[in-house]
Amino acid sequence: MNIIGFEKSVGRERYRIAQIKKAVFCDLIDDWQEATTLPNELRKKLQENFSLQINAKIFRSQDGKTTKAKIKLADGSAIETVLMQSSKKRNTVCVSSQVGCALGCLFCATGRMGFRRNLSPDEIVEQVIFFARELKKEGERITNIVFMGMGEPFLNYENVIESIRILNDADGFNLGARHFSISTVGILEGIEKLKKEKLDINLAISLHAPDNGLRSKLIPINKKYPIEKVIKAVDSYIKEKKRKVMFEYILIKDVNDSDEQAASVARLMKKHLYHVNLIAYNQTGNYFPSPINRRKKFRNILMRAGVSATERFRFGLDLDGACGQLAGRTHCT
Repeated sequence: MNIIGFEKSVGRERYRIAQIKKAVFCDLIDDWQEATTLPNELRKKLQENFSLQINAKIFRSQDGKTTKAKIKLADGSAIETVLMQSSKKRNTVCVSSQVGCALGCLFCATGRMGFRRNLSPDEIVEQVIFFARELKKEGERITNIVFMGMGEPFLNYENVIESIRILNDADGFNLGARHFSISTVGILEGIEKLKKEKLDINLAISLHAPDNGLRSKLIPINKKYPIEKVIKAVDSYIKEKKRKVMFEYILIKDVNDSDEQAASVARLMKKHLYHVNLIAYNQTGNYFPSPINRRKKFRNILMRAGVSATERFRFGLDLDGACGQLAGRTHCT
């Protein structure tokens, strides 16, 4: 799909831009000929220069709550995006921001791909539009967008924010800023930039370890952005934004799930507007997920210490669509 820049084809007729935005982002057309409010000549011009087609293959989970789409981009690269549907009419799209990832986190399948390139705003937006079209068939719409797919969003900051602005536009897709979440391993420059944005976007930090030694093993870039510096940046963000920050913690058996480590996490996280989201590890390599009893005890230790904590429901495990499993595979296993 290629829609950014269509204003140049319209010229000074601003009302035409409004009609185009409505057709693409509200009516969710996939062919310009469906935009009957536009004159034939303009539809033909848009058809030639701004394709609405999205080359995607769908995989659905057995429980019907998760749909993964593998999207083939114009240069032949493949990315994956996931739609998660809850019983409360909450339809969340997990979008990718890069083809691959340069960070090499040991527990993440995307990291083993290596980094190929950043996604353009168009390529980010089309992931959302694809699922918006699918949901329209069910009489539903997207309620939330999370940048937790392939790649590190803050290493593609400008394109990520531009895509959010497009999707937040009141004349177009019109999704409120507070319905967007960006997850980062703790890129300090990105946190600082987001702090200055006028949009109230949710911030999530991938923590996954209570100390720098273990975190540097799991997340190598921790050597550049250690825990204490990330915490300092988050505190500054909260002071400016007055908004809760979520810390994600993947529980890996016999690696970061002991009682002692839970106590250490509790000491770090016992702060105002901090929230810990515990995630059962989704197997992608040599590690194994913490058993349910261990996860429950870990959470209880946090809560008894006064830390706000929940455990995330696991979506898409049977189609390699869960957290850390996106890798642009050609098939699902």
